Amino acid sequence: MALKFHQQIISDLLEDSNGGLVILSSGLSLAKLIASLLILHSPSQGTLLLLLSPASQSLKSRIIHYISSLDSPTPTEITADLPANQRYSLYSSGSPFFITPRILIVDLLTQRIPVSSLAGIFILNAHSLSETSTEAFIVRIVKTLNGSAYIRAFSDRPQSMVSGFAKTERTMRALYLRKLHLWPRFQLDVTQELEQEPPEVVDIRVSMSNYMVGIQKAILEVMDACLKEMRKTNKVDVDDLTVESGLFKSFDEIVRRQLDPIWHTLGKRTKQLVSDLKTLRKLLDYLVRYDAVSFLKFLDTLRVAESYRSVWLFAESSYKIFDFAKKRVYRLMKASDVKSKEHVKNTSGKKRKVKGNNACVEAVGGATTTTNVATGVVIEEVLEEAPKWKVLREILEEIQEERQKQSLSEEDNCDNNGIVLVACKDERSCMQLEDCITNNPHKVMREEWEMYLLSKIELRSVHTPQKKKQKTPKGFGILDGVVPVTTMQNSEGGSVCRQEHEALIAAASSIRKLGKTMDMASGNTNPEAQVDKASCTKGKAKKEVSSLRRSIRSCNKKKANSEPEILTGSENVEKASEASTSTPREANVVHPNSAKKLPPVHFYALESDQPILDILKPSVIIVYQPDMGFVREIEVYKAENPLKKLKVYFLFYDESTEVQKFEASIRRENGAFESLIRQKSSMIIPVDQDGLCMGSNSSTDYPASSTQNSVTRKAGGRKEVEKETQVIVDMREFMSSLPNVLHQKGMKIIPVTLEVGDYILSPSICVERKSIQDLFQSFTSGRLFHQVEMMSRYYRIPVLLIEFSQDKSFSFQSASDISDDVAPYNIISKLSLLVLHFPRLRILWSRSLHATAEIFTTLKSNQDEPDETRAIRVGVPSEEGIIENDIRAENYNSSAVEFLRRLPGVSDANYRSIMENCKSLSELASLPVEKLAELVGGHKAARTLREFLDAKYPTLL
Repeated sequence: MALKFHQQIISDLLEDSNGGLVILSSGLSLAKLIASLLILHSPSQGTLLLLLSPASQSLKSRIIHYISSLDSPTPTEITADLPANQRYSLYSSGSPFFITPRILIVDLLTQRIPVSSLAGIFILNAHSLSETSTEAFIVRIVKTLNGSAYIRAFSDRPQSMVSGFAKTERTMRALYLRKLHLWPRFQLDVTQELEQEPPEVVDIRVSMSNYMVGIQKAILEVMDACLKEMRKTNKVDVDDLTVESGLFKSFDEIVRRQLDPIWHTLGKRTKQLVSDLKTLRKLLDYLVRYDAVSFLKFLDTLRVAESYRSVWLFAESSYKIFDFAKKRVYRLMKASDVKSKEHVKNTSGKKRKVKGNNACVEAVGGATTTTNVATGVVIEEVLEEAPKWKVLREILEEIQEERQKQSLSEEDNCDNNGIVLVACKDERSCMQLEDCITNNPHKVMREEWEMYLLSKIELRSVHTPQKKKQKTPKGFGILDGVVPVTTMQNSEGGSVCRQEHEALIAAASSIRKLGKTMDMASGNTNPEAQVDKASCTKGKAKKEVSSLRRSIRSCNKKKANSEPEILTGSENVEKASEASTSTPREANVVHPNSAKKLPPVHFYALESDQPILDILKPSVIIVYQPDMGFVREIEVYKAENPLKKLKVYFLFYDESTEVQKFEASIRRENGAFESLIRQKSSMIIPVDQDGLCMGSNSSTDYPASSTQNSVTRKAGGRKEVEKETQVIVDMREFMSSLPNVLHQKGMKIIPVTLEVGDYILSPSICVERKSIQDLFQSFTSGRLFHQVEMMSRYYRIPVLLIEFSQDKSFSFQSASDISDDVAPYNIISKLSLLVLHFPRLRILWSRSLHATAEIFTTLKSNQDEPDETRAIRVGVPSEEGIIENDIRAENYNSSAVEFLRRLPGVSDANYRSIMENCKSLSELASLPVEKLAELVGGHKAARTLREFLDAKYPTLL
C-alpha cells in the first residue's frame, strides 16, 4: 500500500512538466517513491534514464526489488559493453533504463542518442552534484537539444544540501529546475501518517560498566583538549569546534574545508590534531560497538602506528584510556597475592595445569591465571562482557515466553512468522552476536582473548629474526614458553611494562602448548602444527599460530550444546525471503545457567542497506545499535502494515555518546530542513520569457577573449566571426569535470579513445592532465615516465598539466619543506629529474578547472584544429607492426637513439650531429678518436666515449 505523502509527492512532480528537486528525510523510502514513478511511466512518453553513481548502487537494488515485488517489468542497465547500434535502439524504445553519467555524456557528444525521444532524466544523488559535475553537463546538453524533457532529482541527505554557500540554489540552477519539494519528518502529513498506528516501543537503557564510563570520559576529555589546541590556531571557525559535532564524520569535512586553502602553511602539530580527532571519534564508536578484547587490540595498534607522531597520546587523560581498557580484559598481579587470596577463599574447584619451562596456567573455578615463574607476575583474566549481550539474551527469552503464553491462549496472530530481527551496524557485530547466542558469551570472550594472545606470538616471531646474533640457542626463547631472566637493574624503573609483556607472551605460549596437547589427544598429526623447536622459522610460526586458531574455534564449536535457527545479515536475500515464507522452527538453545528456548533470530547489518523489513516482515525488531535512518524505515514499515502487530526494542547505553549521537543526528537533520525552508523563501532562480529555467551557465559564461579587447576603430566595433574550436578528449577523462568546463567555454568536445595523451589541442600540442593525487601515484608506479616518453615521441610540444583543486592550497608543500639537494621521495626532485630527461616537456600549473580552460584557450590561439582520425591512430600499431605518424621512427631507430643519448661523452648538444654522420651504432664504435672529436665537439668527450667503447668487461673464466 502506497503511503499518502508519497502519493502527494508524485502528484506534485507530475503537475510540473519541467520536473523538480525532492529532498526527503532519511529513511522515508526514497526507493519506493522512485519505483512508483517508474511504474507510472508509459513508453509513449519516451525513454526515461536514471543516472547511477557508485554511491547509489544500493538504492538501485532497492528500486529493482520494489518493482519486481509488484510484478512489473524492471528497468535494465545500459553498459559500455553494448554496441553503439544496440544502445541507439534502446534509447529509442521508450522504456526506463539505468545508465552511468560517463556512458551517457559520451553518447550525447557523439550523437549516438536520439535526444528528441527522451522523456526525462532521474538523478538519484542530488546531494553530490555541483555546477561542474557530469550530471550538470548532461542536463545542459539535453535541455539545449530537447527543452521539453523533464529533470527530476532526489536526495535523502538534507545535511549535505546545506553544506557550503547556497548549495541547493546552485544545484537547482545547474539542473535547470525551478521547484523545490521539501518533505521532512516533522511535516504535518508525514507525522500524521507515521504516528497513526505506531509500533509498540520498549526503550531499554543499559548501564555501562565502570571501566567503560571511565574510558568514555577520558576520550571526551582528550577530544576537548585537542579542540582547545585547534582553537589556538585562529584558523578555524570556533562555532563548529564542539565535542558534539566531533562525533560525526561530517566534522572532518567541515575542518578540512576550512583548512584546505591554507593547508601548506599549517604546522605538523595542527595537521596531526585533525587526524587525532578522527581517531578519537573512532574510539568512541568502537567502545560501544565491539567487545573489550577487540577494543584493546585496536588500542595496541594505535600505540604502534601513531606512537611519537600523535598528539592525543600525550594528553593528560590518555593513559586512563589504555589503563581502563586493559583492566576490562586482564589484571597484572603478584603471584604471592593470588596465593594468599586463594587460601583465604578456600576455593575447591578443579585445577588445570600446563607446565612449561618457566610458565604455568591454572584454572581455579571459573577464573584463569597465568603465572610467569621468572618474574613472579600473574595475569588474571577479567574478560568483561559487553553489558548489552546479557540484556539481548534476556529480551529473546522474554519474547519466547510471551509467544508460548499466546500459543496457549490461542491468540497468536497468523501473520506472525516468528522471526526476530536484530539490527547492528556492521557484519562483525552480527557475527559476534550470533556466537554469543549460539555459545556461552564467556566462551566468545575466551576465544577472542586466545586470539589476542596468539597475535602477540605472531608479532614476536616477526621481530625476532631482525636481531643479528643471539648467544642463546634457537630452541630457547619465547616460542617455547621461556622468558629470559632479567637482572635487578633491568627490573627497576620501567620494568612493569616489560614484565607485563613477558607475562602475556608466557600466557600465549602456554595456550599454544595446551593447543598442541589437545591436537595430539584428538589424533592430529599435522606436520604444520608440530614444528621442530630447533628449526622454528617465521613462516612456520605463522602457520602454527593459524592452525592453533583453527583448533580453538573448532573446540569452541564442539562445546556448544545446540544451535538456534539463525540467519546472518551476510546471507543471500533470497535465502532470507525463503526463510520468511517457510514455517519457522523454535530454536532450542541450552545455556549453561538456564536452559531456555529462544526464537529464530536474523541478524542484519545496517551497512548492507537491504530492504530487510519487506523481505522478512518481522513482528519483533531489536535495534541493537540505533540508527536514525533505520528507525524511520521501521515507522514506514508499520504505516504500510497498520494491522500487523509490531514490537520494537531499543538498546541504548545509558549516558553514553551513543545516545548523544543518535539525538544529535535528529537535531542536525531538523536544523538542515529549517535552513532549507528559509532558503526556499528567498531563493532566486532566473527564467527566460517562456518561464523555463535558464540554468547556471547563463550568468557564469565568460565572454570570448576576442570580444573582451575588441577595438572600436575596426569596423565600428563589429564582432568578429569566431570559428568553432574543438578539443579531442580521451574517454577516461570524463570521470573529471574538465570536459564540462571546456564545453561551457564554447569548445566542441570530441570524445575518443586515445593511446597517447588526455587532451589534443592541436596537431602539435598534446596534454597529459594530472591531479595532485594522480601525480604522486603516477610517479610511484612509473606510469608518468612512459606517458611523457610517448608524448615526446609523437608530438612536437608535449605538455604535462598539473591541476590543483580550487578549494585547496596552490602548493605541493611549504617552502620550508623544500630541500636544497635532490631527494628520491621529494615530488619537486622527481619533477626536476623528469624535465631534465625530457627537455621538450612543458609543465603547466593550473589553480582550478576554470583556470585550465583559460590556459587551453590561450594555447589554441593561432593553432590549427586537431585531426580526430590522426589522434586515434597515434601510438596504435598497424597489422604489419608499424606505428603510423611516429615522428622519430620515420627516420631513426628510437631504441638506438635512446641508447646513444646515454653513452658517456654524448649530450643533448651533440647527439644529433652523431646521428647525421653515423648510420648505426656499429659504425660509431669503429670510428677513430679524431673523427669522434669532430662529431662530439671536443677531444675530452671523444676520449671518454672511446674509452667506454674499448673498455674490457670482467668474465667468470
